[in-house]
Amino acid sequence: MRIGIMLDQPTGPDALRTLTGELQRAADDGFQSAWLSHIFGLDALTALAVAGSRVPDIEIGTAVVPTYPRHPGALAQQARTTALAVGPGRLTLGIGLSHKIVIENMFGLDFERPARHMKEYLAILGPLLADKPVSFTGETLRANLALSVPNEDRIPVLLAALGPAMLKLAGRESDGTVLWMTGPVTVREHIAPVINSAAEAAGRPAPRIVCALPVCVTDDPAPAREQAGATFAAYNQLPSYRAMMDHEGAAGPADMAIIGTEEQVSERIRAIGAAGATEFVGVLFSPGNGARTRELLVGLSD
Repeated sequence: MRIGIMLDQPTGPDALRTLTGELQRAADDGFQSAWLSHIFGLDALTALAVAGSRVPDIEIGTAVVPTYPRHPGALAQQARTTALAVGPGRLTLGIGLSHKIVIENMFGLDFERPARHMKEYLAILGPLLADKPVSFTGETLRANLALSVPNEDRIPVLLAALGPAMLKLAGRESDGTVLWMTGPVTVREHIAPVINSAAEAAGRPAPRIVCALPVCVTDDPAPAREQAGATFAAYNQLPSYRAMMDHEGAAGPADMAIIGTEEQVSERIRAIGAAGATEFVGVLFSPGNGARTRELLVGLSD
């Protein structure tokens, strides 16, 4: 199983310099990939274009860029420009619906027909990322355009998919899925069977299943569990993530966090791979020994 790390979203006027340093550290440590979330801090693609152009030899990805605020043509143009900046074969574009509370309450957009929206979004985004023109008229989106960014290769797309409809769409129309707050039981019983079956039926290659979870190597798990519960408490309130935790039998994010000694953490991460995940992305948090956690994660990579 491939092993990656989630980069922190830095703040302040030196945020891009800080991010570049974090990406360089991830590359130096030996991580196979580094990922950046897109919430309300740095624009993930813009930031990765800057940092990735300065740090070679590590794959980078977004986890994930919300689709509703961006027309797929605009996102394709931005992603291809980022890919041009960092070089071929390095960028994975992770996209997702986000959540109703974000799209409606914060952006003021209608979070209507999410599955239809994403199906039509991919119908436009996919060809444009592959340097093909698109002419499409759907129920929620329209496009008639081509791009001229001089990329050398196609940019893979991962869809944040948790429910059956989105997983089937991801299997049919994308390169895989990127998960959050989703454990090995859910990957084995729900995620992997649905997305793999959909990809096989569509004649597509086996999809990537990227599983991101908080992780902390420590000999004193109680403070780490308390910190995880506080740091990631908001995900208890988001229905899609709460459904995954319910399926896993977890009371909350503290149960989803992978916390313990090297042996305990290794066992839980290997269980995720055995369940069907192709990649694990560690989200480091304190308290705990960050160096121990990073060393262990790199040692688990194939």
